[in-house]
Amino acid sequence: MIELRPFASLGAANHGWLDAHHHFSFASYHDPERVHWGALRVWNDDTIAPNSGFPPHPHNDMEIITYVRKGAITHRDSMGNEGRTEAGDVQVMSAGKGVQHSEWNAEDEETTLFQLWIIPDERGGEPSWGARKFPKDARSGQFVPLASGSATDGDDGALPIRTDAEVLGATLKAGQSVTYRPRAASRHLYLVPATGKVRVDDVEAGARDGVAITGQDSFTVTALEDSELVLVDAA
Repeated sequence: MIELRPFASLGAANHGWLDAHHHFSFASYHDPERVHWGALRVWNDDTIAPNSGFPPHPHNDMEIITYVRKGAITHRDSMGNEGRTEAGDVQVMSAGKGVQHSEWNAEDEETTLFQLWIIPDERGGEPSWGARKFPKDARSGQFVPLASGSATDGDDGALPIRTDAEVLGATLKAGQSVTYRPRAASRHLYLVPATGKVRVDDVEAGARDGVAITGQDSFTVTALEDSELVLVDAA
């Protein structure tokens, strides 16, 4: 199954400082057909106005991955961590038994990002946070793990998350193709082009559309325009 979920069909809320679009039920948006996709619980497409953001608020028992598309986001948390994550780079917060954090656009331009929440394999544990640069050139023509349940803190590659899932990124030039093979056809895959336009087997998707995939031994993504892709592969 490969199902297109057009950007125009997503839940949305514009708060002035935040223009948010929800691939899955979130806050006041509820769609019983789009509560989660396997362990993937949230995929928010956020535009944050300059010099504004999310004040300190709590989380627990969730893996929270932020993929910055434009601008930068500044993170602070109750563990004492502080960091600025720029466009194309990724941060991960494992909320564990509980943590407070703020996410602030301290820039003089809009920041756009994807924020993903993935349900952890186990509840509790100490919270943690980390960020890493992922040069887009290193993702050219291939899916590269950005965050992974099989990664460890010592890896030079993906950021570790506490769940049987991977978040991957790729960049494709128009006409390029890449084939992805999940470990099992029962996996839940969710693909969003951050930019560009692609064809996933026979399904076309534009920028910020969602593509929900399951029951596939493999699928091929062909770029119809230069494209930047983010993919979640979850149980």
